[in-house]
Amino acid sequence: MPTKLIVDCSTGVTTEVELTAEEIAQREADAAAFAEIKAAEEAAAQAKADAKASAKAKLAALGLTPDEISAL
Repeated sequence: MPTKLIVDCSTGVTTEVELTAEEIAQREADAAAFAEIKAAEEAAAQAKADAKASAKAKLAALGLTPDEISAL
């Protein structure tokens, strides 16, 4: 069973306590939400990279040199 640490700053005593069912459910929900956000960020970064590559290919098709394209 997962646990958490509780630290009493006034005494310095550290206690290890098992998580409740609600805390475990919240932890799993938070992990799922993080995974969704991470996947969306990665998809957005990939889309941006794809658009950049497409733009460079179109500029090259118009006859621009690689130096001219990179100057843009």
